[in-house]
This record gives sequence, C-alpha cells and structure tokens, in this order.
Amino acid sequence: MSIYKQKKELVIVLTRSEKSALVRFLSLYLGSSFILLTIIAWLFYKVESNLYYDLITSNMKSVASKISSTIIYAHMTNQKINPEKIRKNIDFDFALYNNNHEKLVGNIEDKIDFTKKINQYGNSFILIDDSALGHLGINYVVIKENFFHKKILELKEKIFISFLLIFAFLFITGFYLAKMFIKPITNERLKLNNFIKDTTHELNTPITAILMCTSKGSSLSEKNLQRINLSAKRISEIYKDLIYLFLEEKKKESPKVLKIDEILNEQIEYFTTLASKKRVQITTDIESTSFFIDKESFIRLSNNLISNAIKYNKIGGSVDIILKNNQFIVSDTGTGIDKKNLKDIFKRFYRANSVQGGFGIGLNIVYTICKEHNIDINVDSTQNKGTTFTLNLNSTLIAQ
Repeated sequence: MSIYKQKKELVIVLTRSEKSALVRFLSLYLGSSFILLTIIAWLFYKVESNLYYDLITSNMKSVASKISSTIIYAHMTNQKINPEKIRKNIDFDFALYNNNHEKLVGNIEDKIDFTKKINQYGNSFILIDDSALGHLGINYVVIKENFFHKKILELKEKIFISFLLIFAFLFITGFYLAKMFIKPITNERLKLNNFIKDTTHELNTPITAILMCTSKGSSLSEKNLQRINLSAKRISEIYKDLIYLFLEEKKKESPKVLKIDEILNEQIEYFTTLASKKRVQITTDIESTSFFIDKESFIRLSNNLISNAIKYNKIGGSVDIILKNNQFIVSDTGTGIDKKNLKDIFKRFYRANSVQGGFGIGLNIVYTICKEHNIDINVDSTQNKGTTFTLNLNSTLIAQ
C-alpha cells in the first residue's frame, strides 16, 4: 500500500538535460539581468555626473560673482582687496587677470584659454568670469575646482559596488528560482524512475514463481498450480491497474447499475487464498447493494483496498470487509499510517516504504474512482494498530 511511508532524504542528481535546462535558464536570466543592470548603471552615472557638474559649475559661478562684487565694491570705496582673505573664504583656487590676460594675483598656474567660459584641464574645470569689468585693473576672475574628478571616482566606485551586490543577489535568486522551477520536474522523474523499478520488481516476483513451478523437473502439483494461479492473477492485477491509470481514454464500459455485493464476493474469493499465505483472516459483513458504476472501476477500487489491507497487515492479523448502510469499509490490523503522511497517501507514485513492495498507484486509483463517482472516502489510522478506509456511497446513486 502506498500510504505507510517512512520518509527518507534523497540526494537529487540532475540529469544532463536538467542540467542543460538549468544552465540555459540561468544564462538567459543572468544575461538579461546583466544587460539591464548595465544600462541602468550607465544612465544613473550620466545623470549623477551631470548633476555634479551642474552643481560645481554653479558654485564656481557664484564664487566668481562674489569676488567680482568684492572687487567692484573695493574700487568704488577706494579700498584694496586682500587675496589671502579671499582664498581663505572659498573652496576653490583662484586668480585675477587684467585685460591683457596677465595674472595679477592668485594660485592658478595653468595656461588659460580665455576664449571659453569653462575649460577642462586634466581632471579639473576652470571657469572664467568677466563681470569685474576692469575695476582695480581686473578684467577676469578665474576659478579652478579640484574635487570634481574625486567625486566622479567615488560615484563610479559606488555604482560598481552596488552593481556587484545587486548582481550577486540576482544570481542567488536566479539559482534558487531555477532549482525551484526544476524541482517538480526532477521529482516527477524520480517518481517515474522509482515506479519503473518497482513495477519491474512487482512483475519479477510472480513471473519467477511461474517459471519455477513450470521449470524442467517441477511437478504440476496442486500447490504449484495454486502458485501459478496466484502469480498469474497478480500479473493480471498489475496490468489492469496500469491500464486503468494510464489508458483511461480506452478503459471500461459505460457505468450502469450493478450488484456490487456480488462483485465484491467474487473478488474476496481470490484474496482469501492470498490472505491464507500470510495467515491473515478475512471477515465479511456484506449486504445486497446496488450502485451506479462500471464493473472494472469497482473491481479496481475494492481490489486495491483489500490487497493493501492484506499486504501491510501483520502475520496472523485480520481484515474486516463491510458493505452495508451505503458504506464500503475495509479495516486491517496492520502497520498503520503516521498522521503527518495522511495528506499524501492518495498522490500518484507515493510509496510508504520499499519493504512491502508496490509502486504507489493503488490508492491514487481508489481516489480517482471515488472522485469520478462522487464517493466520499475517509481514512482513520493509528500506527502499529491498523487502518480503516470508509467509503460513503452517494445515496442518490444507490439503486433501490
């Protein structure tokens, strides 16, 4: 039965195609993120550098204007200007030039091009202001800044560090997103691989029994014939389950009113032999009941529940099968189900453990049939005491 699961931590190894898909996703995600971040960083740099430039040149113009005002005021009041006092009150280098472009005072040593208002010399900008208008023989106030280049370097450093941090975050996020997206695919592949292995194992046991009973030198005794019969029926059950689950579009006849008590009694005869091999006693309480369903679906439903009850039972245990009062109940005295696993028992390929065999489709078939025929199914289980499946048959579908 695919419900008594002892969960194990699995190391998931990606296949070549899954690794390729992971790499392609990360390449596309990180490549597009890198291009987008680069564009954003470049635009941010351009905006910020222009703001720095505008701010510095605006400050330079303001300082130059104040110096020119000081010169004009000094000239009008017959005072002299103090270059040292000016230098202490500003954050820039400055120089004063006459009409012949000769430096009168100041600490700027660069050769000035007076044809432009703002010039760049190396890593600095120089502003020329002519608003002194020749007062005190001064025609040009020249201002030089020395920190724009430093500001730009700091800006580039901040952008670069921010770029790396954001890209690292995107890389980690992308990696976990890729793993999250590929995890369901990987899980389904692992389930399918396990299903194939388990199916092979399930088929190998009855086939081996048939071959042993029919090999050269083996007598067709009553016991061997019984083994062959049980093995053949087991193969048939596996085949029918697989057909029902994976070839649903080709399955079964149309639903009709059936005497499901008669069908159930027929199936119990087969399971009586199987139960005796494990010394499990089957008790029944079956009343005449009709239900609107196709025969194969009810056989698959009942067989999987009874088969699981026997398979996961203890030696010398018991199975109770009840069909009355619009209820179909299968109860066992087996290993039981952990409460935290109850929510997973009807999932396809879900397996309890690898000890008792099976390949995790039995209860999924039961759940599918119940859903199709509007049957409510409830599970009550206690570990090491047993499990009870109660199917409430919809009374509107019960044939009176």
